[in-house]
Amino acid sequence: MSTLSNIRAQFPILNQEVHGHPLVYLDNGASTQRPQSVITAIDEYYKSYHSNVHRGVHYLSSLATEAMESARKKVQTFLNAPQDKEVMFTSGVTHAINTIAHGIEGVFVSAGDEIVISTMEHHSNIVPWQMLCQRSGAVLKVAPISKEGELDMDAFKAMLNERTAIVSIMHVSNTLGTVNPIKDIISAAHQVGALAVVDGAQSVAHFQVDVQDLDCDFFCFSGHKLFGPTGTGILYGKEEYLEKMNPLFGGGEMIKTVTFEETTYNSIPFKFEAGTPNIAGNIGLGAAVDFMNELSWDDIAKHERVILDHALTGLSKIDGLRFVGQAEERSGVISFSVDGMHPFDIGTLLDKLGIAVRTGNHCTEPLMAFFDIPGTVRASFSLYNTLHEVDYLIESLHKVLPMLR
Repeated sequence: MSTLSNIRAQFPILNQEVHGHPLVYLDNGASTQRPQSVITAIDEYYKSYHSNVHRGVHYLSSLATEAMESARKKVQTFLNAPQDKEVMFTSGVTHAINTIAHGIEGVFVSAGDEIVISTMEHHSNIVPWQMLCQRSGAVLKVAPISKEGELDMDAFKAMLNERTAIVSIMHVSNTLGTVNPIKDIISAAHQVGALAVVDGAQSVAHFQVDVQDLDCDFFCFSGHKLFGPTGTGILYGKEEYLEKMNPLFGGGEMIKTVTFEETTYNSIPFKFEAGTPNIAGNIGLGAAVDFMNELSWDDIAKHERVILDHALTGLSKIDGLRFVGQAEERSGVISFSVDGMHPFDIGTLLDKLGIAVRTGNHCTEPLMAFFDIPGTVRASFSLYNTLHEVDYLIESLHKVLPMLR
């Protein structure tokens, strides 16, 4: 099993300079970097056995099909999903939630039904439900949060009733780092007969996810936040619901038979995987899961906690710096603003010192409106970040902030 002490050496991109300074990559909430094993897996596919999958009887097609379906089984085990047919390849969480929102229309959601999300949601977990409500006549309800960035569980539970059809909540906030009490949320949804959807984009790279233990009805994540390729992702869903849902896309692969009068759909998961898939990306995602399986979840949690605590302590000593979100249960994300300064200006100056942070609303514009701010500076950490990088961030802020005052 790999240790975190030598983990950085597996990420080629980290060994470079930006504007004459060593790269300090603190934008992991937007996208993590790729280890060499993932890059090699993609490269080998294109060099050695590129072919389309599921449709050919020749040697290369068989190899490609076997490799991609092996990746599906790896994800099944990674999430502890009961069956591999409950695991669908997508382009990411946005694709996955749109697939759910389209597929349940008229099946599990009708006019007058209610869909519950929270104030902290990413746009990808807001807009598809708004579109579904516009089409179906369902009603979108938004559970409030506290000024600390925690879901108001009493208010959330009070919103649930016999009309609640869907509860869709993010596991971890990409902006605040808040870790939501997702098992309690799912249990509360089930008590009123609602389906529970979990946006796991910010959780799967930081702690172990067991969909059977959570008992969620749907769970989705993006591969590029799990050290995998961009344009990849996973939608897990319980078989009983997937079988009843309508597919989002129509075309090749998702069909069983086609005539001009009627089309019958393929079995799951292929019913939801129309067209030629991102074969190389999906194989790369399987390699990313292999990479994670070589690590200890306890080691990851301890390392990221040390990094987070060190950053919170150092940043709290900077005059005028204000944290946005201070949940008791949180992951490795820190959002902050500095009195009288625009986050874009801070991010631009940090970039000149080789530090990559995210600035803006982080695709959580309603959350920014709740806090009455235009945006934040966000530093998000991963298993390859170091205490030295945190110290350099703090030192650099002490340099650049006086320039903006």
